[in-house]
Amino acid sequence: MRIGIVCYPTIGGSGVVATELGKALADKGHQVHFITYDQPVRLSELGKNIFYHEVMVSQYPLFQYTPYELVLTSKLVDVVKHEKLDLLHVHYAIPHASAAYMAQQILKQQGINIPFITTLHGTDITLVGKDPSFEPVITFSINNSNAVTAVSESLKGDTLKNFDVEPEIQVIPNFICPERHQVIDNSELKETYAPNGERVIMHMSNFRPVKRVHDVLKTFALIREKIPAKMILVGDGPDRFSAEKMCRELGTCQDTFFLGKVKDVEEVIDIADLFVLPSQTESFGLAALEAMISRVPVITTNAGGLPEVMEQGVSGFMSEVGDVNDMAKNALKILKDDESLEQFRAGAFKQANKFDIKNILPHYENLYNNVLSQ
Repeated sequence: MRIGIVCYPTIGGSGVVATELGKALADKGHQVHFITYDQPVRLSELGKNIFYHEVMVSQYPLFQYTPYELVLTSKLVDVVKHEKLDLLHVHYAIPHASAAYMAQQILKQQGINIPFITTLHGTDITLVGKDPSFEPVITFSINNSNAVTAVSESLKGDTLKNFDVEPEIQVIPNFICPERHQVIDNSELKETYAPNGERVIMHMSNFRPVKRVHDVLKTFALIREKIPAKMILVGDGPDRFSAEKMCRELGTCQDTFFLGKVKDVEEVIDIADLFVLPSQTESFGLAALEAMISRVPVITTNAGGLPEVMEQGVSGFMSEVGDVNDMAKNALKILKDDESLEQFRAGAFKQANKFDIKNILPHYENLYNNVLSQ
């Protein structure tokens, strides 16, 4: 098959999943064309069966905001025609699904039939999608997709609750590529942050309010009262400044490290003994899964799709949103001794392997074949 993949090229979960999916499809012999405004961060090099088409956004004095959706539409028309694509797979509802629909209609007038599949990832439904100014476009784009997928049952439920959706939504969960997370000897790096053998606790996110980074710091402060520990925060975003301020207020800065954005998270995540993700909501929880495949147990909330990823008491623990006392208590159950930690490490790794891309990829290939046979 010749497949066009439209995604955001950034380090967010939807871009990571779309890129790794494309690379896996290329390994299976499919020809994959990435179409976006920048080369995806996980697409470090173009290999066999992988192509990248940049959406060039030019500046024009008339526009205060350049109409990216229209430029993307034109690029989709061009790539479909000249690369003879069989289908488009767009990740994130807006503006990708609406652009795909417009491209489909333009191509139809030229005698070219190009179906498109829309994958819903989360904030396109749970955050942006709740803005009334976007609702008609999102509903229309979903309903006019040739197939729709969501990354969790939770997200599927949110979509059906918030939008008048007509087509069936197929749940195909996110995945990980275990080979990217092979255990390496990172003891020297770990000693840099925890020179005296302290437990290393990690959080990784885009530091938006929904990630509740302040709960991470409060939980760490409670853990630190009981055992020697260090805190590493990976990422950046709007709550970074207030998180640093809270760290000073809690008196934990000497044991807290803000690393900023890290492109290859697997290079740092495996030095952690525990991963904390206290989100207000998560449509799936890819960061938790990436920790688990690196044999790092996880403390999360029970919000959104996280219960579909976690196994309570095996890969870690889930608490109610905002209950930092319970999160700290559960963290200490895991970190109390080496035997307990190793037990949870093994449980996290076993649970994560259920989401190996080798188990998920056939679902997408079957979906592609079904759409093309219609």
